[in-house]
Amino acid sequence: MSNKVLIIKTGNTIPSLRAENEDFEDWFIRGTGLDSNRFVCCAVDKGESLPVIDDVAAAIVTGSPAHVTDLAPWNEIAAVYLRLLHEQQKPILGVCYGHQLLAWAFGGVVGFHPKGREIGTIDVELTREAASDLLFDKMPKKFSAQASHQQSVLSLPDEAVLLAKNSFDAHHAFRLGSSTWGVQFHPEFSAHVMSTYISERRDDITREGLNVEELLARVEATPVSASLLQHFSELIKNVQ
Repeated sequence: MSNKVLIIKTGNTIPSLRAENEDFEDWFIRGTGLDSNRFVCCAVDKGESLPVIDDVAAAIVTGSPAHVTDLAPWNEIAAVYLRLLHEQQKPILGVCYGHQLLAWAFGGVVGFHPKGREIGTIDVELTREAASDLLFDKMPKKFSAQASHQQSVLSLPDEAVLLAKNSFDAHHAFRLGSSTWGVQFHPEFSAHVMSTYISERRDDITREGLNVEELLARVEATPVSASLLQHFSELIKNVQ
């Protein structure tokens, strides 16, 4: 058995951040605090083959500029693989697109949020169930997080446990079984990354009626949200 942590990459970050030689996997690796040699990255959206299940101890599923409702063929490939990981109770953390992909893979409904885009530093509130959750039990009931999404989990899978929400999105985090989690917010985003996303999407955001300058002014560091990756690393540190 391997202790490798698989990063299932479902797309790339925005061009201005890629120009800084940074992408999703870099932020996740840094955020967990685990040795980079422990990770293997697979760009499933580019047709890269996912590793043998026995060679993976845990998985992180990244965000993406794509939409789950595009129903790209690699969505189903990734979904089948995630269901196998889940059956073997290997820890999984899906973020943003990864959160939505997990929900979709297990029978939830994903689509464009009726209120439009959620972007910037936001407030998140945990549910009562989060207090006994292995990943969220050390988190305060309310905290700030970074978010950037147009689609959301509109309906959770039947067996999902809701862990976090806010006034915009009713399903900001959920758990399936004992070791599969989806989070809509971005624990891997720094304030710099968040501000860059807002700035690069300025035209679209303005056209949608959001105030870019107000969004930028509200951006702040979100260390509590970021700590979720450290909590996940503690769960998987000794997994073989």
